[in-house]
Amino acid sequence: MTVALGVLAPAHAAADDPPLQHNITYRARVDGVARGALITYRISDAQVNSANPTMLPGRTFETTGVLTDPAEAGMRISIQWPYSANLHCEILVDDQVTVQASQFIAPRLLPAKDDPDYGAMNCGAPLSNALGAPADPSSSAPLPADPAAPPADAPLGPAPGPGDAPPMEARASEPVS
Repeated sequence: MTVALGVLAPAHAAADDPPLQHNITYRARVDGVARGALITYRISDAQVNSANPTMLPGRTFETTGVLTDPAEAGMRISIQWPYSANLHCEILVDDQVTVQASQFIAPRLLPAKDDPDYGAMNCGAPLSNALGAPADPSSSAPLPADPAAPPADAPLGPAPGPGDAPPMEARASEPVS
């Protein structure tokens, strides 16, 4: 006679398991003399952080984060106008390089006010969908209203009185006698 003994374990639902976390390492390097380096990177599933390190030639900025989805790892490196430099980035997921990028940022004659990506290089996933990230200007979703803010059509400041000077725009356009 054969007797089979088995241990009955309670069913374990996959929903009870915590999501797998991945260690993310971000590395940035600016080869050249440039001021105003700003490095923005995702440190968790819903949080973005930034740093303003002094980036001298040969120096590497390195930081870490923890993400559930390693495909969401992203970083942005920017320098101030009118500087030029080679920007380099690496993103490592669990100590394996998954993203590498390099880009030369060349100076322009004038600052590019209409180009928010001038002087910047994006590496990995975009940062626009995380809390703390700069607002995406191409997004059509309206921002939530601040209940303490005055209505958009409300005049700024008190109404002018009879002896008050006209606004600066009106004075600048009047002819000088």
